[in-house]
This record gives sequence, C-alpha cells and structure tokens, in this order.
Amino acid sequence: MKTAAALFLLNVGLILCLELPVGYNKTSRFKNPTERNGACFIKLKPAECDEGEVCGYQVNLPPLTIQLPKEAKLLEKTVKQVKSLTATVNKMKNRWLEGKQKKLISHDQATESIEDRKDGDNRVTVLEEKVTKLIASLRNARNQIKVLQGRLEEMSILNMDTVLHYVNNELSNINSTVNTLNNKCYTTCAAIGQPPGIQKMPQDCSDHYKLGYRKSGIYEIPRGLNKNFSVYCDMEGGWTVLQSRKDGSINFNRTWADYKNGFGNLLTEFWLGNDKIHFLTKSKDMNLRIEIEDWDGLQEYAKYDQFSIADEDHQYRLTVNGYSGTAGDSLHYSKNYNHDQKYFTTKDKDNDMYPSGNCGAYYSSGWWFDACMSANLNGKYYKKNYKGIRNGIFWGTWHSVQSETLNGYRHAFKSVRMLIRPKAFVP
Repeated sequence: MKTAAALFLLNVGLILCLELPVGYNKTSRFKNPTERNGACFIKLKPAECDEGEVCGYQVNLPPLTIQLPKEAKLLEKTVKQVKSLTATVNKMKNRWLEGKQKKLISHDQATESIEDRKDGDNRVTVLEEKVTKLIASLRNARNQIKVLQGRLEEMSILNMDTVLHYVNNELSNINSTVNTLNNKCYTTCAAIGQPPGIQKMPQDCSDHYKLGYRKSGIYEIPRGLNKNFSVYCDMEGGWTVLQSRKDGSINFNRTWADYKNGFGNLLTEFWLGNDKIHFLTKSKDMNLRIEIEDWDGLQEYAKYDQFSIADEDHQYRLTVNGYSGTAGDSLHYSKNYNHDQKYFTTKDKDNDMYPSGNCGAYYSSGWWFDACMSANLNGKYYKKNYKGIRNGIFWGTWHSVQSETLNGYRHAFKSVRMLIRPKAFVP
C-alpha cells in the first residue's frame, strides 16, 4: 500500500524535495534543496535510526506523511550488485567462449596433425616397400654378376688366345694361298713371254730364300707403302734372326722404348724390336728356333712349332707352344715358371707376375717374365761362370743348372740366337 502511494505521487508529477543531513552530498547535485523553484510540496527525508543500521526514507505530504520501508535502500544496492554480477557473468561467459574456441582450434590442429602423421606414415611405408624392392633387385643383379664372373673365370686367357691363334692360323693359310696363286700367276705370265710386272714382295727371310738368295746377311722387308726395315737372314734355312748374343758388345738392360724399336748391330749383337717381331708373326704361323752354346763348347737347340707376340696395346704378350729339341723346354718349366702367355717387362715397365718387385730390373733385361723366370736369353753377358744374382743369360733346363747349388757358381753362355721361319716353309 505504501509502495503504491509512492508510485502514485511520482506519476502525478508532484515536486519532491529532499531533506538530507548536514554534509550528505553524494546523492544530489543540489547543496540546498530549497534552491529549486522555492516551493516544495513533497518532502523526502531520511528516517531516524541508530548508527550502523540501514535507514529508510520519510515522505511528507502535507498533511500526509508516509514512511517507506528499509528495503528501498537495499533495492539500490541489490540493483548495483546484480549489474556487477551480470558484468562478471558476461566476462566469464566470454572467457569460456574464447576457451572453447581455442579448444576447437587445438582439436582441429591435432586432427590435422594426426592426419598428416598418418599421411607421413603411409609415405614412409611406400618408401620402405620401394627400398625393399630395390634391395631385392640389387641382390639379383649381384647374383647375376657373380654367375657371369664365374663364367668368365672358366674362360681363361689361354682359351681366348687359342681362339686368336686359330684365327691367325686361318689368316696365315689364306695368305699362303694368295701367295701361291700370285707365284703361279707370275710363273705362268713369264712362261708365255709377258713382262713380269707383278712380283710378290718378300715378307721375311724365307721369301728371299724362295727367290733364290742363299747368302746370309742383311735384307730388307717391306712394311707398308714405301716403308722397309732391315733384318739379318740366315740363309742356311731361310731363318729371320730376332736376337743375337755373341760377344757382350751390346748392353741388353734397356728401356721399354729400346725393346719396342730394337737396338744393337745386325752383324754382331742386337734385338730386332718388338714391333717388328709382332709384324712378322701376326699374319703367319711361325716356328721359333733357339740356339745356345756355353763356354764349354756344348751346343743345344729348342724348337717351338708355334710362336708369336701381340702388339704393344697387349704388352707384346708371348705365345709359344710345341717344343722339340735338345736344350729342354725352359719356356714351360713349371706352373710357377711358365713364360707362355706372359707380358713383356723391362726395367722401366713392370708387367710380370711377381707381386713384390720388377723382375726386369732385378735380372737386368727385358723379357717375358713370369714370377720371375726359368729362362732369360736377354740377361747380362758373362764370359765365365759367376756368383751372386742369376742375372746373366739363363736357360733353366740346361744340364749344368742342377750343379749350381753345389758349387755356388752360375753357368755362363757364349752365344744365343732366336730365329723364326714360317711353319709352312719347305726348303
């Protein structure tokens, strides 16, 4: 009822004047309530109350006075507290929304990270499968390489050289046939009285022998257009001399280039030259004859039905087979001392089979060393038996070699010759 009366008074627009205690300025902007329009029909003043209590208000309506309840003062505080709580709740709500949004973003990021990790794991799995396949392919390739290596090991160099010499033999036979036809043509043409304009050029001393020459000495061998080289021919059988040792006038401890081109004097001591020897043996199947004499006057020989050397690109590799004679087969002495299929070695070019040094430098010559030798016809020339390193002329199957271990002296040789002639030659 009192509250309704107060609201009524406010609605009718009556002038309300406040009477405040002295010093109370906090709720009104007027220092003196009577300053506004002078007259005041309604007065509102605080009710009397003890100190520390919540005081109400007293409304004076002349001639009516209404006492408002104490709760009216509390209403203002309650409204302020509600507004404060509302602001606090709104802040907490905003913080909660922000936290929730961050959680959603973190969850999305975590989901994306998990998906990326799954994609990465899938890629790693694919790469691992590829690596496994590559490893398997490499293993298969390695096995195939081993199989091929085994097959290559079964095909020895000797077999390859056998094929090569078979081809060379066939070429030699073809060349001999062509030469025979040329000789027949030349003979026929001369018989019918036509000028002998075409004549077969000598390819070695045996061809000079066939042309009727019987005097031993120096002859020319054509080696291409307008190119010749000199050889010494032993016309007692049409032999071309490759090497001669007889007085020690020439040093045979020479370089690779010297043995390649040849050195010495064709009338005394010389080495014809590896390039020339290759040229003479590359197109014909040649016989090799080795003649040896020691200082006791003993003369022996060794003959081989097959002899040739490769070109410089193949280190002048030696091929020699088919022994007969009286001197013994020193070129095929044993498994460790076999000169067949060995490369040429000099003091400045090591192609031998000895892993710890150069046989050419140690034994003072150029030769087809194994590891190292059972023959060395280019060794140092000694005029008597000697002691020390066996660096002199040596033939391992000579009759006195066994006694060298008893007396400590090395056997010396007085003369050595190496000669070749075509296998098909008929004197």
